Amino acid sequence: QVQLVESGGGLVQAGGSLRLSCAASGRTFGNNAMGWFRQAPGKERELVTAINWSGGNTYYADSVKGRFTISRDNAKNMVYLQMNSLKPEDTAVYSCATAVSALLTTTPGRYNYWGQGTQVTVSS
Repeated sequence: QVQLVESGGGLVQAGGSLRLSCAASGRTFGNNAMGWFRQAPGKERELVTAINWSGGNTYYADSVKGRFTISRDNAKNMVYLQMNSLKPEDTAVYSCATAVSALLTTTPGRYNYWGQGTQVTVSS
């Protein structure tokens, strides 16, 4: 079992920044790729970014490329999402998730543990 707890969400003006954190506990954290997903009201959940087990390989959705940065600290069992130049369309509940393997994956079905999520609201 893996438990994931997100923090760092909040209300920010357009153009601002937030840093989300995801604390993992349970089985060995460093063996699994991780992802950040978001879901806005009335929309499907989407993969925003993902990172492989070592942090050496990352993926970003086109909508956040150049603005968001994912990172991880395996010694601390933490994954981070630095969000800069935020836009109102970034408003959503952001959740971290653990992949079933160490390799980066963009397939939502290959993520098997999820946190509760943290709300990010960007005002215009």
